Amino acid sequence: MKKNFRSGFVMLLGNPNAGKSTLMNALVGEKISIVTHKVQTTRHRIKGILTEENFQIVFSDTPGLLQPKYELHKSMMDEVMNALEDADAVLVLISAFDKEEDWVNNLELVHAVTKPKIFLLNKCDALKSEEEIQERISKWKLFFSCEEILPISALSGMNISDLKEKIVSLLPESPPYYSEEELTDRNERFLVSEIIREKIFLQFRQELPYSTEVFVTEFKDKEKLIHIVATIFAERETQKGILLGNKGSAIKKLGITSREEIEKFLGRKIYLELTVKVKENWRNNKNILKQLGYNQ
Repeated sequence: MKKNFRSGFVMLLGNPNAGKSTLMNALVGEKISIVTHKVQTTRHRIKGILTEENFQIVFSDTPGLLQPKYELHKSMMDEVMNALEDADAVLVLISAFDKEEDWVNNLELVHAVTKPKIFLLNKCDALKSEEEIQERISKWKLFFSCEEILPISALSGMNISDLKEKIVSLLPESPPYYSEEELTDRNERFLVSEIIREKIFLQFRQELPYSTEVFVTEFKDKEKLIHIVATIFAERETQKGILLGNKGSAIKKLGITSREEIEKFLGRKIYLELTVKVKENWRNNKNILKQLGYNQ
């Protein structure tokens, strides 16, 4: 172990659409978590690993804080609590567009966190002036009873270097948990399924993306390309019809955008086959959720 090497787990905590996934990707320097403009995109705890000469930070991107309506939501909140338990430090991410009522139900949770916390005001690049940034910082300092809030922009990179320094200062001296080459704890199958799910969020409207899940059933590395078969699960036949589209037009478009992104991610040519199946009320079925990788 190198002298004074620091290593530890850092959790990102915040409301849906606060920019947690964008921030983790910015800190790690690679796209690990999927990102869309819609809330509740992240469903699993995903680790992003940043290793430099004197430190290793293992970030946990977790689902946004919510009041559970389905068994799926309960599983998502379990991921949050598990990440909190493991963390050496916690990044409390506040969107510049959050309102106090967005945090009322989770204020007690934030105060109950005994690990070192760094409060962040994200999306500051979207605010009009430094004065406006400082006004919001003052408001949130009062709300959370905290001494400092760092203004950042995960999208533009504002204050990301300063944030890294603050995080490293909170980590214990420890050998690295992962090798230098590892960027995430998730395998390629999982990351491919997440890319397809991201494209569903971007292509389809309203409730549909929330009612779907993607599961990679085949991942075969052949000589000239990688052969991937993925199943999209929907809750109703009408949703299946929307996913397929007129004469298969929607699923074809989804396949093209997904394939392009997956090829970029894997650095290889791929053959992608998408199928759609109906699993009624899967979000409330514990057995199905377990099959899909939840409640592990």
